[in-house]
Amino acid sequence: MAKPNYSGTYHMVEQENMDSYLGALDVNFALRKIVCLLKPTKEVTHDPATGTMKIRTLTTFKNFNMDFTIGKEFTEDLGPVDGRVCQTTVDWDGDKLVCVQRGEKEGRGWTHWLEGDKLHLEMRVQGIKAKQVFKKAN
Repeated sequence: MAKPNYSGTYHMVEQENMDSYLGALDVNFALRKIVCLLKPTKEVTHDPATGTMKIRTLTTFKNFNMDFTIGKEFTEDLGPVDGRVCQTTVDWDGDKLVCVQRGEKEGRGWTHWLEGDKLHLEMRVQGIKAKQVFKKAN
């Protein structure tokens, strides 16, 4: 069965528990408050044939770029997020993209999935979960 194509531009419409998630990553109080006010846009370029994916998270404060090939481990510099480096793998679990980020923080990673015109993102670290929902731009 063919995997979904995640390509598109998505604007955040919902966010839950981000402050607690960032706290578990040891992000300082002031930066957590700023991040929780941001309304990021995600630009996703996905080639299902090769498994290559680029995710650009764009805000008025900081941007974050993630380029990877699905199923291949890579070194991810999370400096813009929390100053850490992880060994990261993104792979399919059915139609969902599941990311495992091995490093200083236990149980770190995220899951992306599509429901209609919405891109869901669940982020995890040390048993704490945050969620964002993005709506695809027309």
